[in-house]
Amino acid sequence: MILIWILASTFLVSLISLVGILTFLIKDDLLNKVLFLLVGFSAGSLIGAAFLHLLPEALEQTPSSSVFLAAIVGFVLFFILEKYLYWRHCHEGVCDIHTFTYLNLIGDGLHNFIDGLVIAASFLTSIQIGIITTIGVILHEIPQELGDFSILVYGGFKKSKALFFNFLSALAAIIGCIAGYFLVEKFAQLSSFILPLTAGGFIYIASSDLIPELHKERDVKRGNLALLFFLAGILFMLVAKSLHGG
Repeated sequence: MILIWILASTFLVSLISLVGILTFLIKDDLLNKVLFLLVGFSAGSLIGAAFLHLLPEALEQTPSSSVFLAAIVGFVLFFILEKYLYWRHCHEGVCDIHTFTYLNLIGDGLHNFIDGLVIAASFLTSIQIGIITTIGVILHEIPQELGDFSILVYGGFKKSKALFFNFLSALAAIIGCIAGYFLVEKFAQLSSFILPLTAGGFIYIASSDLIPELHKERDVKRGNLALLFFLAGILFMLVAKSLHGG
């Protein structure tokens, strides 16, 4: 019975990745303007998720030296991955699809896997705690998944393809919840490494790929608006942390 609760809750969280379907109701001209602002929001959300959620949670379980080393490993790993993807998919400096889209899918997949672990662990504690945790995950997943979808479309994916791959990445939560259910004893060891590793990846994507895109904007008004959205992304993660139990 508990496993059914875990699977149903995790699948519900995965469906949040389809929030990008709302963009099909928006005209392309308006969508292109909105996407740039959402990239700013996404950059702020990734920074906020790394420093306000993932790293503090990892520090509760593991010595700081190990946590920050794993974060550095994550940062370097995503740097190497992007280099490889650039060499493989870009020719003469021209990319039809920006490499940061693939990095975001990997990073988001790891994050979703962790969400699945967290949901499984919470339901194994009690159904009530599991439901509260699921609600908390949904609250921070809605803007994050919209941001992830925006990154994919901004980076060159067609809307339908972005929707599909974002949902595919979200299904990593199902794998995480199953792993969490059957490997509950090893949950702490597993998450203590994956949490800072993912944080390092998020920091890399935000600082190396998304923020430089914001700097390319020549229009001062749009640039300032993107900055506000960036700060709003950080603020949202701060509020989500408070609502999720601080």
